[in-house]
Amino acid sequence: VQLQASGGGLVQAGGSLRLSCATSGRTFSNRGMGWFRRAPGKEREFVAAISGSGLSTNYADSVKGRFTISRDNAKTTVYLQMNSLKPEDTAVYYCAASYTSTWYKREYEYDYWGQGTLVTVSS
Repeated sequence: VQLQASGGGLVQAGGSLRLSCATSGRTFSNRGMGWFRRAPGKEREFVAAISGSGLSTNYADSVKGRFTISRDNAKTTVYLQMNSLKPEDTAVYYCAASYTSTWYKREYEYDYWGQGTLVTVSS
């Protein structure tokens, strides 16, 4: 399974971005998907996750109400809509795929990772 994240860029505080993660493979709908991020000088942290069906999602408290994770199983792509961005959202964002259809919050539950896309939020 290959994952290709895109959509990062430079945005002002309060703005929006939509990240995409395109995947290869025919088992996309059977995989829980997650977004993680690593801010400068910090460890990678959980952002959001979605089940294989798309019916169940989970968010970090820091992004709840501002970010929305979704997926299009026909396009084998997962999205992260980010609104009301803050400078502290600046990070490299990674998408990840698990072996099962459940969503997870821990990195070790994910087996495949994309290369990351940089999001920079200016104040």
